[in-house]
Amino acid sequence: MNFVLIFGPQAVGKMTVGQELEKITELKLFHNHMTIELVHPFFEYGTKEGNRLVQLFRQEIFEAVAKSELPGIIFTYVWAFDVEADWEYVRKLTNLFELNGGNVYFVELEAELDERIERNKTPNRLEQKPTKRNIEKSEANLKRTYEKYRLNSYEGEITFANYMRINNTNLSAEEAAEIVKEKFQL
Repeated sequence: MNFVLIFGPQAVGKMTVGQELEKITELKLFHNHMTIELVHPFFEYGTKEGNRLVQLFRQEIFEAVAKSELPGIIFTYVWAFDVEADWEYVRKLTNLFELNGGNVYFVELEAELDERIERNKTPNRLEQKPTKRNIEKSEANLKRTYEKYRLNSYEGEITFANYMRINNTNLSAEEAAEIVKEKFQL
């Protein structure tokens, strides 16, 4: 069992790199918006009930996958490094997979803000994430979180084994996925 956590700020390319990694490995992609979009018609993400349901669905899927015979899963996550609850969540996920005999791999993506603003409008993103289709609102949220949270780690801050950081500003998703596959022998 391999658990690959791809994290970084919004529109950095987590889902797209995950899609490409899924194509070249036996791992299944579970991008963070799969649960957000499922719950959104009933409760907006960010509300108490919306957050509760998103976390509940994710946890059930993670537990089932960790105990399964599947080769592994790729999960995408926006990790706020200045929020202790996000650190705790990542530790909890890591423990779940490791306690079930899995390997955990951490892939941090970073890209320039201007590039992320452009990626925020890509057809693939808008197709997969209906809540991002209001470009003006989505871009405002991207800029607001950029100002409010630290969404990339400091050098040396992440001490987990099997960690890598990729600046994919000028890389295709295919190139980034190949780097991940080769580095971790997936």
